[in-house]
Amino acid sequence: MRVRRNRIDENLPQPMLSPMIDMIFLLLVFFIVSTMYMVEIKTIPIKMPTAAHTQTVTKSTFVVTVKQDGTIYLDDDKIDLPTLCENAKGQLVVDENFAVIIRGDKGVEYGNVIKLMDALKGVGINKFGLATETGKNK
Repeated sequence: MRVRRNRIDENLPQPMLSPMIDMIFLLLVFFIVSTMYMVEIKTIPIKMPTAAHTQTVTKSTFVVTVKQDGTIYLDDDKIDLPTLCENAKGQLVVDENFAVIIRGDKGVEYGNVIKLMDALKGVGINKFGLATETGKNK
């Protein structure tokens, strides 16, 4: 008995995987690069002073903003100093390496920043970061 082969299967076009893999990697690189620019912290807009030698911190629990008129914001929410201290004290119990990043407006009075730091030191916070804009070395 003679077996008859189906010649139709031999002539079907085969999908080319190389261009599809190239497109997948291209899309992957696009999404990786585009999400790198979305890391910007969304907070109260202020004009911060510039510094030539800065260090970028990516992990922070409390970002406190002090505006020029002396108002204090925790992330995007306006907050008073005693409530901020209580929240920070509670966070310090959870994480002993807890640190506060202070974003001060360029025109804020120095005494307002010191008052904030002193109040936070009073509840046990000893690690602070002062946020600045990145400047160029001239």
